[in-house]
Amino acid sequence: MGRVIRAQRKGAGSVFKAHTVGRKGAAQFRVSDYAERHGYIRGLVKEIVHDPGRGAPLAKVVFRDPYKYKLRTETFIATEGMYTGQFVYCGKKATLNIGNVLPLASMPEGTIICNVEEKAGDRGAIARTSGNYATIIGHGEDGKTRIRLPSGAKKIVSSSARAAVGIVAGGGRIDKPLLKAGRAYHQAKAKRNNWPRTRGVAMNPVDHPHGGGNHQHIGKASTISRSAPAGQKVGLIAARRTGLLRGTKKVKDQ
Repeated sequence: MGRVIRAQRKGAGSVFKAHTVGRKGAAQFRVSDYAERHGYIRGLVKEIVHDPGRGAPLAKVVFRDPYKYKLRTETFIATEGMYTGQFVYCGKKATLNIGNVLPLASMPEGTIICNVEEKAGDRGAIARTSGNYATIIGHGEDGKTRIRLPSGAKKIVSSSARAAVGIVAGGGRIDKPLLKAGRAYHQAKAKRNNWPRTRGVAMNPVDHPHGGGNHQHIGKASTISRSAPAGQKVGLIAARRTGLLRGTKKVKDQ
């Protein structure tokens, strides 16, 4: 009987929990209300803040409450080019400017968008990481819109789903090499206990299915079935294919 392996220990949480102290909360659009569905509402970007453990900066946007005499502060994902003191407009009749939030039906084909709603009213789910964006491919007659995701895949979503115009700020973040272990250490420290990571082949047989043997080698296929027991489930889980991607990728527009 081998030891409980790392993947199993992670399930219990404890020291593997995410480091959420200091985080700025969920970054979402406004709740879809009458003002957004029929006209527009203006907000003011008060500040742009860093969220620990997130690559993209966040923007604190202040809106006037349409029903009560008070201000509502929303946390948006900052789009590239957004600045403090900028007015952002949210709603069906908002203009097509960087940082504005519109339903997909109000935007022409080819628009670069980010923080797209997967289902109308979910307040943003797609293309939210730094430098990412989706593109509107076309509008259907049936109230659906085709978009191209950051992965290159195509997706059909409701035309009433909202999105921000532009790309997410903080792009090019991963172009700069980490260069030293200290930077990797601090990067991981903001997120969770997942660094440094010992390779399975460098362990003993008691600690990992890939451990042991003279010369570091896996000694069996690296693919493993989806239904494998937890202590065995390491490597390429339920892989449809393995190896390098060969050849060029053909992207069909329609």
